Amino acid sequence: MRPAPRMAADSLAVSLHEALRARGLRMAAAESCTGGLIALRLTTPHGASDVFVASAVTYSNQSKIALAHVPAGLIQSHGAVSPEVARAMAEGIASVTGAEVAVSTTGNLGPDPMEGKPAGLIHCAVFVRGKVEVREFGIKGAREEIRREAAEQALAFTLEMVLAWA
Repeated sequence: MRPAPRMAADSLAVSLHEALRARGLRMAAAESCTGGLIALRLTTPHGASDVFVASAVTYSNQSKIALAHVPAGLIQSHGAVSPEVARAMAEGIASVTGAEVAVSTTGNLGPDPMEGKPAGLIHCAVFVRGKVEVREFGIKGAREEIRREAAEQALAFTLEMVLAWA
């Protein structure tokens, strides 16, 4: 049996690690539509445990409530695919883990509309020491293309906010 090929650490994850390490920060993630891809990318570089605390794949609404402490009423009033839920996910996972930095993703991978929202609509929130910014990404493609691009944009957004706020 051949061993699985080793995944090379990508430069974006390495750059984020370096920025977090230089500032003495630790990070967590709450992922819905990215399904753990952010955590995979962040745990690939050597020394990941120095800066990466935890990740929760909060794919269902119940897991968003239980693991990221998103208020149920927020999901009911705005839908899971919303900037409000993305913000609550980032704040919640930071609180649960004690991380100074957190990223969250929630969105519709498609192919059909969900909650009246189009495929490819992604909301990403980044929490850095109490400050939160939410961005909306409109990504075209098949489900896996949307998932990969959402993770990439979330990592880039997180690095941008760490450099700006920390």
